[in-house]
Amino acid sequence: MSKPLQGRVALVTGASRGIGAALAVELARQGAQCVLIARTQGGLEETDDAIRAAGGLPATLLPFDLTKTSEQIDNIGPSVVERFGRLDILVHNAGELGKLTPVAHIDPKDWANVVGVNLTATWRLIRTCDPPLRASDAGRAVFLTTGRVQRPKAYWGAYGATKAGMEHLVQTWAQEVEQTPLRVNLFDPGVVATRMRATAMPGEDPASIAQPDDVAMAIASLCMPGEARNGAVVLAA
Repeated sequence: MSKPLQGRVALVTGASRGIGAALAVELARQGAQCVLIARTQGGLEETDDAIRAAGGLPATLLPFDLTKTSEQIDNIGPSVVERFGRLDILVHNAGELGKLTPVAHIDPKDWANVVGVNLTATWRLIRTCDPPLRASDAGRAVFLTTGRVQRPKAYWGAYGATKAGMEHLVQTWAQEVEQTPLRVNLFDPGVVATRMRATAMPGEDPASIAQPDDVAMAIASLCMPGEARNGAVVLAA
């Protein structure tokens, strides 16, 4: 039986653990050939093992840091097309929390890291993936965001500001591709038991909140050829 994403190529960032890893497994289960980006080779290999265990195609692993390797990001689109002949799906899941601190105390290095992953990498990924995604008959791009954009909170300034910038950039791109088959959306997973969440809320019981697998299917649905929304901020159910 044909799977809904059979023959499609999907690029997922932050795919070594948490939501990114769960999503990669779900996309592969639906038939996609996954190209996975994260900082750690070992984490990516664990995700690839999970994909294979689920019956998916072996993934292509790209271990590098989105804040330090701009040329590698710029080469992603052409490299994926050279290897697979196409790119149909982009999910930018990688995110950087930074230190929760008053705005006046944000360290310049920390600021650069948060901006690098949440905002600059968004722009570079759009830049490199736009041509092949437009060329696809059903290109899909999804960027993970946060409710902190609409609800600013003390000490979360760097994270909230860069995610707000990301949303603006993504929704602008969505308008620019409105007349093409490409659909571009944002997804807010809400409160999920990830390493970032544990860092921000160390006293919280992770078993008491949603798990990465709980939101992976909802994100995967935004990657399906039949998805018609564009420029939307989709909230987890």
